Formats: sequence, C-alpha cells, structure tokens
Amino acid sequence: MKRKDFLRTTALGTLVTPFFGYAAAQTSGFTNETFMLEEVPNSVKEVVKITSVKVYRVPRAIFIKVETDAGVSGWGEAGHDNPAVVSEVFRSLIKPMALNKDPFQSEALWHDMLYSGEDLGLSGVLTAALAGFDNALWDLKGKLLNMPVYKLLGGAGMEKMKVYGSFGVDNGRKSTKKAQAAAQEFLDNGYDTFKLRMQIRIKNRNPENDLTEKYVKAVREVIGDNNTLFVDFNYGYTAGKAVEMIKRLYEKYNVSLVEEPVHYHDYKALAEVVQQSPIRIAAGEHQFNRWDFKNLILQGNVGVLNLDATKGGGISEMKKAAVLCQAFEREVMVHNARPTLATAASLHLVASIFNPARVQEYGGPRLNMGLQKFFKNYFKVEQNYIYIPQEPGLGLILDEKALAEFLDD
Repeated sequence: MKRKDFLRTTALGTLVTPFFGYAAAQTSGFTNETFMLEEVPNSVKEVVKITSVKVYRVPRAIFIKVETDAGVSGWGEAGHDNPAVVSEVFRSLIKPMALNKDPFQSEALWHDMLYSGEDLGLSGVLTAALAGFDNALWDLKGKLLNMPVYKLLGGAGMEKMKVYGSFGVDNGRKSTKKAQAAAQEFLDNGYDTFKLRMQIRIKNRNPENDLTEKYVKAVREVIGDNNTLFVDFNYGYTAGKAVEMIKRLYEKYNVSLVEEPVHYHDYKALAEVVQQSPIRIAAGEHQFNRWDFKNLILQGNVGVLNLDATKGGGISEMKKAAVLCQAFEREVMVHNARPTLATAASLHLVASIFNPARVQEYGGPRLNMGLQKFFKNYFKVEQNYIYIPQEPGLGLILDEKALAEFLDD
C-alpha cells in the first residue's frame, strides 16, 4: 500500500495529495540535490505502530529516529547536554514505552513517559530526552500526512522568519577580535540585529575582572549605532550587579535587551531586575515545561520568554508554553543557536503561534560544529530571513550512512 492508500484511512486523506519529491535548498557547506520520500511498503495498516526508536549520539548532538510498520520514519533532536545520560533515558524509559504504540496518540505517550520518570524531575534530562522523541513524532506525522509540521500545529500565516545573529565569547576566553569577526560576518550577510552571549554562568557570577562592557563596546564599534544589540549575561550576576550593568550598557551602548541576568530559578531576583531595568529582559532557556514558564511569568515577570524545543519536552510542550505566554501578553523568542533539527523544530513552532517576537535567534550554518555532514539539505536562507520549510515533516533529510557509526544501541 502506498502513502496515498494510507491517507485514505485518515481523516486528512481527502485534504492532501501524494508528494513525489522536493528540491533541497542550498547554503554554504551543504549540497543541493533532489530527494525522494521513502516508499511506503504494502504492509501499511489502518493504525500505524512504532516499531523502533534509535538513538544516534554524534559529537555535539543527539538525533532520534522513530520507525513504524508503515515504512515511514520520523527524526528529532534531543537536548545535547550529558549525551550518555540522555541516551540511557531513551533506552530504559522511552523506547520500551514507545514500541507498538500509535504515534498519533502522542499526547498520551508524552504524559505517560513524563510521569513514569517524574522522580528524575519534570525538567532537565527527562524533558531533554522527551524532546527528541516528541520532535521525531511530529516529523513522522507530517511525513505520513504529506504536510509540514507547522500546518499540523495550526499555521499562523508566516512564510519566513527574521533572525538575529547570535555568538558567544565563553566568558572572555574568545578574544574581542573574534567577537568582532563574528559580528562582522553577520553584518556582511545583511543582519541588523545581534546578540552577544557572554557565557559567564553561575561559577563565575559577579566576575572580578568583568569583561562584559569591553566586549559590548567592541561589538558596537563593528555593527554601528543604528543596528540592534542584545546581550546575554548567561545568569552571571546577582540582582544588584545585573541592574548596574544593564543601566550602563543601555546608556553607553544602546543595548535594547538583556537575557538571563540572574540565576534562572531565582524568580524574586529576576523580578527585581525587571522592575528596575530600563530595557526588556528575556529568560526561559532553562525553563523546560509549562509549570516552569508559569513561575517565570507570575514570579519573574519577564516580558520575553525563550523557549527551547530540544530541551523543553519538544514542540508539543513548548507549544503549550507559548499559549501560556500569549495569555499573559508575553513575546516568545526561541532559544536556538544550533543549525540542525533544532532550527527546524524552532521554525515550525514559531510559525504556528500568534505571539512570536519579530526577530528570532539563529547562529548561522556554524560549519565549524561539523554537523552539516549529517544532513542532505538545509533551509532556504536569504540575508537575515529563514523560510519556513514546506516539505512534509520538519523538512530536513538525515544522511543515515553518515550517521551509522554513531548508533547508540
């Protein structure tokens, strides 16, 4: 039975037509080829069942493949921190619960898995693993129904997404010249908004030799006075120090947004910073479920919420968090600097919600990460805009031959 026959057994069967192939977009470091969707064998049943969950632990990323008895597979990306631990969660919890299940019952599956592992905590390694599985299910469902994921989520009428250039300096371990070079590269590619990530973090909080102003000054010199500059403190200050630095950067360098000024779970301190800051405050990349975001809104009172689709339980959970943000009139700005399935998931999430910020995070192709070899295609990028993929599923095609040696089974 071909895919069109499977579609006749679904409610959406009359709404879609068979898809015979698509051309991959081209960007630096990626090939431009035509890829055919995999053939669906004659064994398709009315109810599709999951037959396998595979984990590919590559350097700097974890990719998940969900296979079905329909001969169609979905791919997702999980949170990449502590990959051995995330991989073990897949083997011991997610895979046994997923086998022989209907991928279209994804809400039930997600919550069963969450509460079966809740003693691990409702965020962190559990939601990082769940994100990979959930994103793979969305990719799978899109392929089975011949639709891009954002349309399955209820598309918000977005054709392309404006992005800002995001780059880090590792708390001063990268020189100001490298920061300027990164800013210049984005500027040369037509960007008008930039984010400098200081990456101070909790171990270096309130650094004695504070380099933040030095780097902000250097970047501003490159991008000029008329472009927009954000700064991510990466939770590097206590409230008083953060407010002091924010006011200085606003007055001297026209910084218009600061991200994670204080520890991500110190909501009281965060609210103090918000109250005293002359500019917008963003936070949320360390909030991994709807309850975290409820606390961030009600207690932290930030105006811009950062959602991460590879750490926060996947597209399904971040969609819920986005609706919560909308109810409180807060903007959503995805947390994403990874040129992989993380970007694909972020694109489809943003294209399905009503309250995205006008500009979203993107780190560029980042060829130095060495991840481009695992993909056969890439997104359509024009200057500081990325187009929402129109192919079925998430829109990226994985190279399974390149991945084979990284199967973590």
